[in-house]
Amino acid sequence: MKIIAGRVLSFKKNPFYNLLNDSYHLIDEGGVVINNNIIEDIGEINYLKKKYSTAEVFDYGKSLISAGFIDSHMHYPQTGIIASWGKRLIDWLNEYTFPEEIKFKDSLYARNIASKTLDYLIKNGTTTASSFCTTHPQSVEVFFDEANKREMLVLGGKNCMDRNAPTDLLDTPKKSFDESENLIKKWHNKNRIKYAITPRFAPTSSPDQLEALGHLWKKYPDCLMQTHLSEQKEEIEWVKKLFPQSQSYLDVYEKFSLIGNGAIYGHSIHLSQDDINKISDTNSSVIHCPTSNLFIGSGLFKMRELNESLVKIGLGTDTGGGTSFSMFKTMSEAYKVSQLNKNVIHPIQLHWLATQGSAIALNIDDKVGNLKIGNYADIVAINLTSTGEIKQRYIKSSSFFEQYFPTIIMGDDRAIEAVWINGKLIHSKQML
Repeated sequence: MKIIAGRVLSFKKNPFYNLLNDSYHLIDEGGVVINNNIIEDIGEINYLKKKYSTAEVFDYGKSLISAGFIDSHMHYPQTGIIASWGKRLIDWLNEYTFPEEIKFKDSLYARNIASKTLDYLIKNGTTTASSFCTTHPQSVEVFFDEANKREMLVLGGKNCMDRNAPTDLLDTPKKSFDESENLIKKWHNKNRIKYAITPRFAPTSSPDQLEALGHLWKKYPDCLMQTHLSEQKEEIEWVKKLFPQSQSYLDVYEKFSLIGNGAIYGHSIHLSQDDINKISDTNSSVIHCPTSNLFIGSGLFKMRELNESLVKIGLGTDTGGGTSFSMFKTMSEAYKVSQLNKNVIHPIQLHWLATQGSAIALNIDDKVGNLKIGNYADIVAINLTSTGEIKQRYIKSSSFFEQYFPTIIMGDDRAIEAVWINGKLIHSKQML
C-alpha cells in the first residue's frame, strides 16, 4: 500500500456539458491510496493515514495530484524532425516526414527513437499515448516493447500506405492487412497494449487498401481505428480528386466501414455540420491537435460546435508536426485557438481534455484518465509554483483554478514533480 498526498483533483462529470462546480471534486488536503497497480481509495489525507496506517506516504504538499496526461494523437517516428521549418502539410510530409520514416526499417534506429519519445512523454507527465508508427512492422514492435518496459498503457499501429508516398514506405492492401493482423494477434490486449488499425490518411491509401482495412476492423472490432481527417484545405481538395464519388472526406471513411465507435480522427478542423452530426451519431471521436494546427497553418478547431453536438474530443500533441511533448503547452494552445473562435474555455475543461476527455475518446476511460477507485494508478504530481514567473502569479491568486491556470499557460516539464505509472514511481524531481 502507498498513499500519494496533495491536492487531489478528480472528475464527476464532463465539464463541457455540466455546471463547472458539479463536474469535479477537489480535496485540498487529500490522498490517493495505491494497492499494487490499482487505485484503492481516495479521500482526506488524515483519514487515509489512519485507515491505512502501514502504507508508505509520498507527500507532495500543495502539488496537484491528478490522473496522468493522455496524448491521444502523436507520431513517435517524427520525434527527430520536430520543429522543422516552413512547410504546408503535403510539402512537410514529403520534405521531412517520409525521409525520416524510411529510417525505421532499421529496428535499432526505431527502438532508439521509441525509447526517447516515451521518456520525453513521461518527463512531461504523460502516462498514456496513442501513436502512429511507420509502415514497417518493427516500428510497432519496438514501440510496444519499450512501452512494456515502462509498464505504460499505449495505443499504436502500423501505418498503412500503398500510394502517394516514397516506394520504400509503400505496402499493398494484402500486406497491410496481413502485417496489421499479425501485430494484432501478438500485441493487442497483451499487458497494457492496445492496437489501433492505422490507415495514415485517405490520400495515401487506395480504395482497395481502405476496403481491406475496413474488413480487418470488422474482424477485430475491439481494436481502435486511427487516421487523419480534414486537416488542411489543400488536403481536402486532394481527397475530392482522389475519391470523386464521395460526398465528403468523412464519407470516404464511411464508405469503407472506417467509422463508428473506436474510430479516432486526428485534427478534424474543416468539418461541415453534417460531418459533425455523423461523427456524433456514430460515436466516433476527434482529436484536437492545436500546436500542430497552428505550426503548419491548418486552421482553428471548432470546439464549441463539436461539444454542442456531443462529439467525443481528445487532445493530442501531434508531435512532430506539433511543437512540444508537453500537455501544458497543448492545453495552452487549445485555449488560445478557442479564444480566436470567441469561445472561452475554463481551466477544468482544458484539464478534462488532457485526461478524462482523451481517455473517453480512446475508449479507455474504464482504465485511465481519472482518479477513480478501480482505475490504474497512473498519476502525476504537478508543482503549481515551478518557476518564478508562475509562482508570483500563484501568490496573487485567490482560487484553485486561478492558481492552476498559470501552469497550464506557462508550465513545462519543470512543473512535473512526479509520475506514477501502473502503481510505480517512474519519474521524480528527486530522482534527477
